[in-house]
Amino acid sequence: MELSEHPLMRKLLSLDLPPTDYVTAGSGPLLAHGLRDTIGDLDLVARGAAWEIAAGLADPVVASSGCGRVVSLFQGDIEVFDRWVPGTREPDAMIDGAEWIQGIPFSPLSEVLACKERLGREKDQEDIRLIRRHLRAARET
Repeated sequence: MELSEHPLMRKLLSLDLPPTDYVTAGSGPLLAHGLRDTIGDLDLVARGAAWEIAAGLADPVVASSGCGRVVSLFQGDIEVFDRWVPGTREPDAMIDGAEWIQGIPFSPLSEVLACKERLGREKDQEDIRLIRRHLRAARET
């Protein structure tokens, strides 16, 4: 699948954010790896110019995790955070450690797995199974 054809990715790319100043976290990496065809929204962690652009489009508010601030764009289809959930790496480390897929920076699946396992939410259980299966298959090849 061409990521740029996905509706959420089209919205992301329309923002023209500098790709070295954000990383796609949450379920976005599952979409990028073809593990899911649909996701509810795109979660980004941003710094510098990418954060400034997002914060110029809507007012940042306290994130629901209580960790940092978030800007909600496109009626919540894209959420841009200045830091990710508690227990994850600092934004600079997350962004600098991004995995590039079709020119878009994504959190590595191993980090997404660790985060979803740590959060322990029911809604993440299927994602956890999908990521584990994918990583196991990748190790076997």
